[in-house]
Amino acid sequence: MNLIEAKNLKKYYATQKAVDDISFSVAPGTIFGLLGPNGAGKTTLLRMITGIFYPDEGEILFEGKPFDPQKDIEKIGYMPEERGLYKKMKIGEQALYLARLKGLSKAHAMELIREWFQKLEMESWWNKKVEDLSKGMSQKLQFVTTVLHQPKLIILDEPFSGLDPLNSNIIKDEIFKLAKNGATIIFSTHRMEQVEEICDHIILVNRGQKILDGTVKTVKQQYKENLFKIGFDELPRGAAHPSFAVLDQHADHSLKIRINDGYKPNDVLRHFLQENAPITAFQEILPSLNEIFIKLVEGAPAARQFQNVTA
Repeated sequence: MNLIEAKNLKKYYATQKAVDDISFSVAPGTIFGLLGPNGAGKTTLLRMITGIFYPDEGEILFEGKPFDPQKDIEKIGYMPEERGLYKKMKIGEQALYLARLKGLSKAHAMELIREWFQKLEMESWWNKKVEDLSKGMSQKLQFVTTVLHQPKLIILDEPFSGLDPLNSNIIKDEIFKLAKNGATIIFSTHRMEQVEEICDHIILVNRGQKILDGTVKTVKQQYKENLFKIGFDELPRGAAHPSFAVLDQHADHSLKIRINDGYKPNDVLRHFLQENAPITAFQEILPSLNEIFIKLVEGAPAARQFQNVTA
């Protein structure tokens, strides 16, 4: 059973479509990437999943039942892109206050706060105020308050914003541990290299509609272009053959080629073996998610050209 199922979700603002008939499912224990350019509808989707907004049409199922914000909200941790912290409160008091709102006893909350503060090297921050924190320090605190109550569903909107590479790696490792321990994570970001490294499954939305849905591996296979890199001891003199086209050659004695329609990698290998060209490497070049993202949204407006829903 999927933890989350979104069925034909639609959301209108006045007479404008922000989310236009989007469906997807999120399996338990997975890291699910929600991708798209600015204005694509990602934040609206997240706010419907958390009960902040209600869909105008469609349905959200949580653990196989219609989502009930009153009952299910305590099972969700939501870290919005915008800071949701009280600037004048001390950090320790704020973490405790937000944990109690999620139903934790004071003793249990204090135990978990100390554990997380130690993990993320935040022990000395206890009496600091949020307004005195850097953006990265504030982001670490917001992450802790999101996951502290051990929610089944964790929603992270741009969780690495403001973090240096070291702290990004620390948070990334904690995300992996949370998923390994059974949490389901919806991860929204613009940074495609992080998506490739972290996510199991992704959807891409643009202009309010879903345009891509699949595992990272499947998506990369779907958009591959028969590109390969071949390495040699020395570049062969005769590198022309009907089975491929040479796109580039590199100083490390390698060629970037595209295999032509109707041919297979073995045809290329056979050609170079017949030419007595010693091959040291043969590797398929798969597109990055960033390349796929650009290809699918290039030329499209950053935000959906809204339509009058009464028309």
